[in-house]
Amino acid sequence: MTTIKDIARLSGYSIGTVSRVINQHPDVSEEARRKVEEVIRREGYQPNSNAKLLKQRSTSSITVLVKGRMNIFFGSIIEHIQTELRESGEEAIVEYIDDFDNEVLSAIQLCNERKPKGLIFLGGNIEYFRKDFARIDIPCVLLTNNASSLGFANLSSFCTDDTAGSAEAVDFLIRAGHKKIGIVGGSADEDDVGEGHIDYERLRGCEAVFHKYGIPFDRRYQYVPSRFSMPDGYDAAMKMFERFPDVTALFCLSDIIALGAMRAAADSGRKVPDDLSIIGYDGIPYSYYSVPRLSSVQQDAELIARKGVEDLLIRLNYSRPAQHEIIPFRVLAGETVKKPKE
Repeated sequence: MTTIKDIARLSGYSIGTVSRVINQHPDVSEEARRKVEEVIRREGYQPNSNAKLLKQRSTSSITVLVKGRMNIFFGSIIEHIQTELRESGEEAIVEYIDDFDNEVLSAIQLCNERKPKGLIFLGGNIEYFRKDFARIDIPCVLLTNNASSLGFANLSSFCTDDTAGSAEAVDFLIRAGHKKIGIVGGSADEDDVGEGHIDYERLRGCEAVFHKYGIPFDRRYQYVPSRFSMPDGYDAAMKMFERFPDVTALFCLSDIIALGAMRAAADSGRKVPDDLSIIGYDGIPYSYYSVPRLSSVQQDAELIARKGVEDLLIRLNYSRPAQHEIIPFRVLAGETVKKPKE
């Protein structure tokens, strides 16, 4: 059965352009419209009538629900989402909630009040989805967390393997010679680090590597939680230095936390990387210009956004099951990791 994705591939145009042709948006060139309509006729493509009817009845935009107000990596994804949607003739309303709010209950309230035709979740706790997502019946996408285990037909997900990425970060530090490693970032409640949290997946990857090398790791002393912001990263790093003064390396669960930790290191008399090595997570553009240049695990913000938007557009116009995909990452060596002093 031909899908909107097939029409895009055969016509040579993007899914967004095909969607605009199908929905008769005026901002499409005559040549593009002619070629897309020619492929539609040739392939006998019929847009999903239920989805199209829903689209015609809806006056609301696609809503992007962002978990956390100071996460620069999320900001990069939002920019790409808005670009992709704008090129597809769609509008996006961006809503922010606190790092530790329940995004599913917030989405249910938004659905009742504004009736969006689609939702993109940016960040999320899988346990919240498992408990309440069944109350949402519009097409949705979860970015930066994996919803494949939930089995909801209207919820796709695209994310990096956080367990593997964090394992690579700690492995990078250990191979540089570090054993006294601290971890900064994640849940504000140290007893609330459970499955479904990004910090749980990243901590699990870290602990697996410590176990692999036979290096002791005690969360009580070597893990300090932090919101995803520079000020909170600064405060968490200072707490780490008090709790674990012999620490020689930090793995920060985001670059924005790592940048705050770098300032904390300087203010505590530690020079990076001579006295303290630091590696972050996300690979945000800002980290490339820090001095020294931050080592990091880079996620592909553009690809995560594009995959999510393309999937949502397809399911708004065509009936197909939810999709789940793991997006590759890579370790950026940077300049903030070196062998510890003897």
